[in-house]
Amino acid sequence: MDAVSRIRVVIAKPGLDGHDRGVKIVARALRDAGMEVVYTGLHQTPEQVVRTAIQEDAAAIGLSILSGAHMTLFAKVIELLKEQDAEDIVVFGGGIIPEADLPELEAMGVARIFTPGATTQEIVDWVRSAVPARV
Repeated sequence: MDAVSRIRVVIAKPGLDGHDRGVKIVARALRDAGMEVVYTGLHQTPEQVVRTAIQEDAAAIGLSILSGAHMTLFAKVIELLKEQDAEDIVVFGGGIIPEADLPELEAMGVARIFTPGATTQEIVDWVRSAVPARV
């Protein structure tokens, strides 16, 4: 019996942000679309998020940030992935992120940011097209 290739995604709420309704909706939408989803829960450090992604052999990390600390948190996750030689893990995210910050986030290596109003179908479609499945 052949193993089925599936996209494995770690979804995380880094920092002090305690609002998790949206991230749980996204995690469920990805899971319902046939992806393997590991939700790390609230108040994760970037180190915990990266460690989980590597341990779970994830192809992507999705960060949900509503706290205003997006520049620092995304930068730290990208830096830790480089240190761990895990730059092949796709980093994307969503939350309350000013449009003016999007070019800098893209320049640092964030593949995509979903701002308020993005649909779960838009997120699912993007992950399917941008993230490789792993056996």
